[in-house]
Amino acid sequence: MAERDGTGQEAEGAVSGVPGTRGERSAGPGGEVADAWGELVATARRTVADGLVVGTSGNVSVRVGDTVLATPSGVPYDRLTPADVTAVDLEGRQVLGTLVPTSELPLHLAVYRATAARAVVHTHAVHATAVSTLVDELPAIHYMTAALGGPVRVAAYAAYGTPELAENTLRALDGRTGCLMRNHGTLTYGAGLGQAYDRTAQLEWMCRVWLTASSVPGLTPALLSPEQLAEAGERLRGYGQR
Repeated sequence: MAERDGTGQEAEGAVSGVPGTRGERSAGPGGEVADAWGELVATARRTVADGLVVGTSGNVSVRVGDTVLATPSGVPYDRLTPADVTAVDLEGRQVLGTLVPTSELPLHLAVYRATAARAVVHTHAVHATAVSTLVDELPAIHYMTAALGGPVRVAAYAAYGTPELAENTLRALDGRTGCLMRNHGTLTYGAGLGQAYDRTAQLEWMCRVWLTASSVPGLTPALLSPEQLAEAGERLRGYGQR
């Protein structure tokens, strides 16, 4: 989602275009924030439907101006309504809603502050989590590695919700738009929720391919060279409709 004007914090506890103030529950926001919340909820539900998370594990956020909408902590995604919109500013102060934001909020905010991210998706995808326990970097098993900026690193383990996890993840994301998190899962970001989600799904698929190929006795998967990845990256930049 591209940034638009007029959606940042207006005053203490208020968000532009949104009725009510911090701590108040309304029928839901309006305008761009409402649209973003609807897309966020749909994306969160998709992570469950596609098997990337179980229950309420994982989390999703999207940035609108200087406001970050995030899935709330411990609430099943199929129960979320427009009135459940949960938002914070870039310092983590809650500016909208009564539900507590995801416990991984420090991680999401760190990514927004350090990158050009407009949306972040974090999952506990099975194959990606398995790979995170085996290697320090996902081998270049497929040319879509280039779409994430290069071989995908594994962030060192730290307890969830901690500043240490955020720091470790940012190091793994340097020059990348996605990473694995040791014994934890995945994190990807993008210019919008659609792109961030697609990168998550692609990362999980590549992990599955590598695990499958690596499991064949007596054979070692062929990997792409840095030159081949660079060529793929150039071609991917011109891929799709203009």
